Amino acid sequence: MPHHSYHRLRLAARVLRQGGLIAYPTEAVYGLGCDPRNAFAVRRLLEVKERSMAKGLILIAADMGQLEPFVEWLGDARMPEIRASWPGPNTWLIPVKPTTPSWLTGRFETLAVRVTAHPLVAALCRTFGGAIVSTSANRSDRPPARSALEVRRTLGARLDYLLVGDCQGAERPSVIRDGRTGRVLRA
Repeated sequence: MPHHSYHRLRLAARVLRQGGLIAYPTEAVYGLGCDPRNAFAVRRLLEVKERSMAKGLILIAADMGQLEPFVEWLGDARMPEIRASWPGPNTWLIPVKPTTPSWLTGRFETLAVRVTAHPLVAALCRTFGGAIVSTSANRSDRPPARSALEVRRTLGARLDYLLVGDCQGAERPSVIRDGRTGRVLRA
């Protein structure tokens, strides 16, 4: 990765640690993210999105270990399918640990989690040192942004940092499945 990319990753990670909001490219669309442990940052993200806290959020990570603080991994019967789908645009609803904040789970007893295949986002999570909130960079009920320019036009003034990069060209956001059953909830 070029030196300027490391610099941009360090800046983005610093903004996350300071409770800021960032936008970044994912497999299909630009994501809007923050530190999942920072209640103020999550509330601000929900306000920018005009999204109800009750809906819950997605966490994105570089590896399964970064998701470990938040979820109770399922037994051996379900985990091979989940592991085989990562890294990639596959989001799974996994039961949460009792310590997982309700501002992440909303009204649910599960958390939507994904290990990303996007090299820039995986590097961001590694530089930050953990999973980050990942929701589409748009206001609720509006089309998601697919370029840095679209992010700037729709959310620019409300962001603290924009990590510019290319989305990976997926037509649709990640598939969401129930980890306990494998049932597809969003195709």
